[in-house]
Amino acid sequence: MPISKSMKVLVVDDYKTMVRLIQNLLKELGFNNLDEASNGVEALAKLRQDSFGLVISDWNMEPMTGYELLQAVRADANLKALPFILVTAESKVENVIAAKKAGVNNYIVKPFNAATLKQKMTAVFGEF
Repeated sequence: MPISKSMKVLVVDDYKTMVRLIQNLLKELGFNNLDEASNGVEALAKLRQDSFGLVISDWNMEPMTGYELLQAVRADANLKALPFILVTAESKVENVIAAKKAGVNNYIVKPFNAATLKQKMTAVFGEF
């Protein structure tokens, strides 16, 4: 699926600083149609009421983790094809395997920069 820089990207993280950091990296890459959510519950509500082209979500959040959000998105007929990238500070092999089984499109380990984000997004969408 080709990428459009005008698509809406939802950044989900319970740390405002991380949301701003990811949004700034996306802006560096030319994406300006950005929204944010501070947890999986809020993100799922936004996903169900608006149209997004990509979700970039932190793994560790309360009350709904990024992994649980991914599972909810994949279980929803209207959202299941939505590209989804999980971000985590932990590169545990079992987490990567669980995320892949749940249908994640890609996985980013913190810390990362714009080049890494572009590489992960290119793996999902192709060159942009």
